[in-house]
Amino acid sequence: MVKLSVIVPFYNVQQYAPDTLKSLRANARDDFEFILVDDCSRDETPDILARAERELPGAVYVRHEKNGGLATARNTGIDKARGEYLTFLDGDDWLAPGYYPQLLAAIEDLGVDFVRTDHVQCTARARSIHRVPHGRRGVVLRPRDIILPADRSTSVDYAYAWAGVYHRRLVDRGLLHFTDGLRTAEDRPWIWKLHREAESMAVVGLLGVYYRRGVASSLTQIGDVRQLDFIRAFDQVITETAADPDASKLLPKAVRTYCAIISHHLGSIERFEPQVARKLKAMSAGALRRMPQDVLDEALDSMDVQRATRLRRLRRRPAAAGVAA
Repeated sequence: MVKLSVIVPFYNVQQYAPDTLKSLRANARDDFEFILVDDCSRDETPDILARAERELPGAVYVRHEKNGGLATARNTGIDKARGEYLTFLDGDDWLAPGYYPQLLAAIEDLGVDFVRTDHVQCTARARSIHRVPHGRRGVVLRPRDIILPADRSTSVDYAYAWAGVYHRRLVDRGLLHFTDGLRTAEDRPWIWKLHREAESMAVVGLLGVYYRRGVASSLTQIGDVRQLDFIRAFDQVITETAADPDASKLLPKAVRTYCAIISHHLGSIERFEPQVARKLKAMSAGALRRMPQDVLDEALDSMDVQRATRLRRLRRRPAAAGVAA
């Protein structure tokens, strides 16, 4: 029986994949499987993964014939997974030796639907520890109880899928799959859905994932049209949260977060191609008009002057014909 399935999407990461695979080998166990999903890479990544399938214990290699993005690649892995528990890793990140056995022991001891963990962020040679924004560690929690408060970073803002481990019952309940085709912010609707609908979780102070920032091929570094998928992602968060029985309590958090992300992108708009920058403004204005307006008013009133002014100005922008989210 497979105890843990590790889903690892790869796309044009020939420079980093060997380190990722080496760290998986240092976490291998007879009852672990590593599902290596190549999302139609155009460099040497497929050759590296084909070798890994032969050499890495528990490796299962899957190749997409068409690039579908991170969400779609993760879904492919989920559909292939046979484990009682599932977790994720990105193809340019790596692990501490023996991390996965410790992670598995944590969720089995706690008996929860999912566990969230801290991680180490790596930018060039700099290292910094990033913590789950919730102080209570090693205790069983009700996920929806820690979505709030609206004006502070909480567990739903720590949306990294690879910073945790998940019981298979979440797959069976339809809670672990990602929105197919999302090119960025794919973790946002996913983490909100987990917190609204899963029954139990815990946070543990376990460090073992090394998250590589500043990778040139990463979408967070590229100002092209794929970045605008954050609007589709957060529209989904708003729509699904509005249908929740606790919508009146939860929507202020969702709306405020959406506004903060829009403001962040507008604040660094120079990194976008000119045509994409124009589309960003138009689509963001449309997003503001789609939000519950009374909740939006409260969110803007609670934000700092600079961000609130930027968003209010955008909100008054005339609607552009033919621009869809």
